Amino acid sequence: MTMIINETIRLYPPVNGMVRKVGREAQLGKLIHPTNIEFTIPNMALHHDPELWGDDVHLFKPERFAEGIAKATKYNAAAFIPFRLGPRSCVGMSFVTTETKIALSMILQCYTITLSPAYVHSPLALLTLKPQHGIQLLFHPLHE
Repeated sequence: MTMIINETIRLYPPVNGMVRKVGREAQLGKLIHPTNIEFTIPNMALHHDPELWGDDVHLFKPERFAEGIAKATKYNAAAFIPFRLGPRSCVGMSFVTTETKIALSMILQCYTITLSPAYVHSPLALLTLKPQHGIQLLFHPLHE
């Protein structure tokens, strides 16, 4: 279940990017960044980069995370940042992951879930990423 959750938030991160302010002048390659300039770090772009994730980057493949996040990212901590990184990472990251596992476990004990044939895949990226037309799911009881 952890692999499925990680692959889902890799493809569809909770937030599309993050803004960071340069605290003091810094050089990155040939560029010199002055103090107080703001950068937007597009984690959505990082999570969909074929150089980081391979040519199958747009496919849903939970097995990418079979040996953990570090191995999936080739030990590049900044390649997978759905809940930010470092001291500013989301304090609720463990909670939301555990809560998701519990909710899915409870639902999957009673139902199988399929997408409705009427579903149209159309992610909408604003501050957060969400399905533009919602997600129509069909729940089929396991026991009748």
